[in-house]
Amino acid sequence: MNTIAVLGAGGWGTALAVHLARTGKTVRLWARDETLAHELARRRVNAVYLPAVALPDGVSPTASMDEALWRADCVVAAVPSHGARQVLRRAARLVAPGAIVVSAAKGLESGTLLRMSQVIEQELGDARRVVVLSGPSFALEVARGAPTAVCVAGESPRAVTVLQEEFRSAYFRLYGTDDVIGVEMGGALKNVIAIAAGVVEALGLGHNALSALITRGLAELSRLACAVGGRRETLAGLSGLGDLVLTCTGELSRNRRVGIELGRGRSLAQILEPMKMVAEGVRTTGAALELGVRYHVELPIAAQMADVLAGRKAPRAGVEELMLRPQRSEPDGVEELRA
Repeated sequence: MNTIAVLGAGGWGTALAVHLARTGKTVRLWARDETLAHELARRRVNAVYLPAVALPDGVSPTASMDEALWRADCVVAAVPSHGARQVLRRAARLVAPGAIVVSAAKGLESGTLLRMSQVIEQELGDARRVVVLSGPSFALEVARGAPTAVCVAGESPRAVTVLQEEFRSAYFRLYGTDDVIGVEMGGALKNVIAIAAGVVEALGLGHNALSALITRGLAELSRLACAVGGRRETLAGLSGLGDLVLTCTGELSRNRRVGIELGRGRSLAQILEPMKMVAEGVRTTGAALELGVRYHVELPIAAQMADVLAGRKAPRAGVEELMLRPQRSEPDGVEELRA
């Protein structure tokens, strides 16, 4: 795997391009915005999304999808969920038949409720070797070479192994699994809980409340992920618990930041207007609730956050309603899934 195309020059796409170039790969970083691509090539830094990290010589920014995908052994799709299908449709005719396609976005497609790997398969064909990359990984820390461990999930054991070998470094470790559903659902749903964590923090409710929220949030996302077809042990690993803890507590978490600003009394429109990067949890909240209805899974935290995001309920009232819900036994997952 010598040549890799990274589709998406946001923070995460740029960080992966930087990391892969450091491992000796030739990386073509595709940006939808031609002006951004020119600036990346000229200044050798992504001043918009990752200003503190210089691009290695092995990274070639481009706004040409033909140039990015030409003879690429691997294609990394790092486009946010709401724009993924359009980009993949453009890329379909250009992706080499034997290339491994890596889904590096965390989210669910609005309307269809599809996971990103499913969108890739629809647009590129289900014969493609698709591998999902997910886990607790802030873009800035990966780009700076901070120790990071993530999951790679795929139906092809060979593709998973290849990705583990080709993407690893002294600071970047990958754990393989075949539970694609569990890995993707964990990566998407933790963003919803992170918004709630930000609200709890902004309201000054303390560490007890935050710990309870994270724990019950894990139970909530595990119930839905398992109902869809994931495995409970996957949600207890890097792509579930690991990613949840990071996103709920880390200073670099965009979704946590949205929750903090909501807790301070700002409207969603006021929060999102100046944000350059996408907070996936805002869109995922509605999609998660729709999946909950489809699979008959109760999602109390997501339901309260949906009301808060829409301005139908004050943040403090949403948290108080969670505390006043009927008490139940713990653990509750196995009994609910059997029901």
